[in-house]
Amino acid sequence: MAQLDRLLTQVITKAGSRLEVKADKKPRLELKSGEAIDLLPNPLPTVMVDVLAGDVVPAELKAAWQKDGQAEFDYDLSGQSFRIRLSRYMDLPQIQAEHQGPSRTPPAPAPRPAAAVEVSAAPRSVTPAPVATPRPPKAEPASRKSHTHPLAEKLFAALVERQGSDLHCTTHEPPLVRIHGDMKELEGFERMDPAVLLEMMEALATPAIWQRFEEHHDADFAYGYEAGGCRLRVNYFRDRVGPGLVCRVIPNQLPDPDKLGLSDPVRRLATLSKGLVLVTGPTGSGKSTTLAAIVDLANQKRRDHILTIEDPIEFVHPRKGCLVNQREVGTHTDSFKSGLRAALREDPDVVLVGEMRDLETIAIALETAATGHLVFGTLHTSSAIGTIDRIVDQFPSDRQQQIRVMLADALKCVVSQVLLKRIGGGRVAALETLFVTPAIANLMREGKNFQIPSAMQTGRSYGQRLMNDALIELIQGRKVEPMEAYLKCPDKETFIAACKRAGIPFDLRLGEAEG
Repeated sequence: MAQLDRLLTQVITKAGSRLEVKADKKPRLELKSGEAIDLLPNPLPTVMVDVLAGDVVPAELKAAWQKDGQAEFDYDLSGQSFRIRLSRYMDLPQIQAEHQGPSRTPPAPAPRPAAAVEVSAAPRSVTPAPVATPRPPKAEPASRKSHTHPLAEKLFAALVERQGSDLHCTTHEPPLVRIHGDMKELEGFERMDPAVLLEMMEALATPAIWQRFEEHHDADFAYGYEAGGCRLRVNYFRDRVGPGLVCRVIPNQLPDPDKLGLSDPVRRLATLSKGLVLVTGPTGSGKSTTLAAIVDLANQKRRDHILTIEDPIEFVHPRKGCLVNQREVGTHTDSFKSGLRAALREDPDVVLVGEMRDLETIAIALETAATGHLVFGTLHTSSAIGTIDRIVDQFPSDRQQQIRVMLADALKCVVSQVLLKRIGGGRVAALETLFVTPAIANLMREGKNFQIPSAMQTGRSYGQRLMNDALIELIQGRKVEPMEAYLKCPDKETFIAACKRAGIPFDLRLGEAEG
């Protein structure tokens, strides 16, 4: 007996017309009277909904369900027929089951009196059934239409074809794409009319996201672009001239640590039993990509529970060695801090926090790491030392010494990175890595962060690497131009000195003029 049968049995016994099962929500039964009721006291997790769908999908449709996330078929239970539709939205499974009455046409008149006896008024119980049945076919094309648009499809296709990382659509401006770090206009497209842009934006968003945009004038969500084999992280906004949007490409394939050039010490972060690991850098520096690669390594090597809290969900991690639950801020939890607080009751071994934006989120992340969990997080800081100062400065002065002690005990590593233009096209990341050794932990407790760079230089065997050293390696490996490294370096004076020691000449006057 399939597990979904238990819910379908209630559809029959309660004289229901439609069952909806969505991930992270309670199963809902729509009665023939139009009233809707919850069939279970608690929401069903994503994994359980996947199990329910997998139990009933016919063998000939399993490949389509797993690949395309769509399947539709008839299903019989106890002499009653159901039309079942399986779908995925933002990688969350959904099940819709329409109760179509008895399985065969000849005996159809017989059960009607029985149904009339159970429901007090026979004509009323029978009459709504034909009305309820056609509703989903009408609603389904509308839902599909509401998540696509001809202009959007052309823009997304052009973005992927040109191997761009971001698409920018602004009122009264032609669409632009960022290719290898540079903004370029898309040929063949006219300036964006605000009415056309709003129509496209509304078509791509769900009703809840569109309502959020109309109320707050900005919204974030992930959009699955199946034709391009990728997902898009979408941001809606309004500025002084009208609406606009920015879409960032997120590949469906998880990033390869070899292609990213992650060192062995960084890869070993995935096997830590507890502690806090931070990946930092400016916006668009590839923090999410680096974190996704590390989490995927943990997913392959461990047999644990990984929980992520993101805004929005970017890289999707299928189950490998670990059970992975991914929660989205605004959809599955109210905020990072509420999702992180709830995580302590969800038996995680590894927790990923998309952004540590405020004091309370940072405090809960520290406590989570201190209580024996491995916590990954991101911050918008330009150096490993700056990350430590940023965390401590978030707290009131009377708590800062306590936070230094907690941070020295919990922090395991800070990876700070910048993204540079690669010679010959593409981009490459330069990584500064600070591994917290006993000596560095002692400096953190005493507030002597200015001495940490010296300790890093003498501790390269632990995997320590300063940003200047990473940039010099990229220059000497002929991966980036010296001027590009100079412009992206957070500390230009020490970088100039490092270049002189390495015998790398370049015209600083040009760099200072551009910087």
